[in-house]
Amino acid sequence: MKRAVLITGHYYGSKRRAGFHWIADALVRAGWEVLFFTSSLSWLSVLRRDYRLDYPVRREAGTIKSIGQNLSSFVWFTPYHPANLRLPLVNKLSSRLFNSYGNLDLGQAEEVIAGSDLFIFESMPGLLLFERFKRLNPGARFVYRASDDLRSLRVHPLVITTEEEILPRFDLVSVPSWYIYGIFEGHPNLELQPHGIQKDLFDRKYPNPYRDSNGPNIVFVGASYFDRDFLERASQLFPHCHFHMIGPIPDLPRRGNVTGYGEMPFERTVPYIKYADLGLQMRRYVPGLESLTDSLKVLQYTYCQLPVIAPGFLRCHHKHMLYYEPGNDRSIGEAIFRGLNYDRSSISPRVVSSWDDLAAALIGEEK
Repeated sequence: MKRAVLITGHYYGSKRRAGFHWIADALVRAGWEVLFFTSSLSWLSVLRRDYRLDYPVRREAGTIKSIGQNLSSFVWFTPYHPANLRLPLVNKLSSRLFNSYGNLDLGQAEEVIAGSDLFIFESMPGLLLFERFKRLNPGARFVYRASDDLRSLRVHPLVITTEEEILPRFDLVSVPSWYIYGIFEGHPNLELQPHGIQKDLFDRKYPNPYRDSNGPNIVFVGASYFDRDFLERASQLFPHCHFHMIGPIPDLPRRGNVTGYGEMPFERTVPYIKYADLGLQMRRYVPGLESLTDSLKVLQYTYCQLPVIAPGFLRCHHKHMLYYEPGNDRSIGEAIFRGLNYDRSSISPRVVSSWDDLAAALIGEEK
């Protein structure tokens, strides 16, 4: 049986299901043994009150934990990791220490790494492990799944420098959006490979969570770069609409047509998307956020044939994306009005791939 190691900042047991969770599951279905390797956790994470510390990452650190058949996880908790220390001088002074991050003790994972066939790196500080893994296992396939623009993540400058140095040495550089493709254009082995979704979850029948609602239902799932001003304005402009916010979002507007559900397991969010009338992709701008034009959220909305409301800086090729100018009531109102009157039958779910399709592409066995 072939073995893959996924180097990510996510913890497998988290309620938040990211792309790497779905890729891991798809590889297992394809007959691979998978190690979900959680990095970028250290005592600096404790100081920053990292949300991953709400899970048993400290207790599991350094040991390989079985999750299910052919799937295991490893939490690499280290004394330090390359974290952005905010001040340019402090970042510069810390670079020498952080440059040794990839040489820290790997514990039980080292033997697995030496005997694996495939490494898939996420766009995050775990990239500093590339050289170490190459020395341990030079014959394996190395894939960079660059889901995000590192500049938008505000990582330590050393991580961006490392990405630039090792990018040409990957067997595949896989990106989910044209924006990131443009950043890397010209590099060898670059491929545009959109995210997938777990289609069987969305194809199931669920009770309608909005059965007691008497108006259009507008949903948002997520938390990062949340545009709170948009929600404040939109909920006032459309008092007959119900805005459903799913995710760890604090300080929501105190208004009768705004409901916050907090963070919930992904499977529970599916019916809220499936039965909604409109999907929200509102974001506040930071440089590099243009990479989210084809985010998981957008693909999930698209598969459920929802029109999507997004800020103008996320403009892309999807015709059912309707754009607003942040802070502009008229623009926000027009976008939502168009969305509520959009011909949803014209939105094709067939343009959305599955995670199995993406996994096949990552291992070089495209279906």
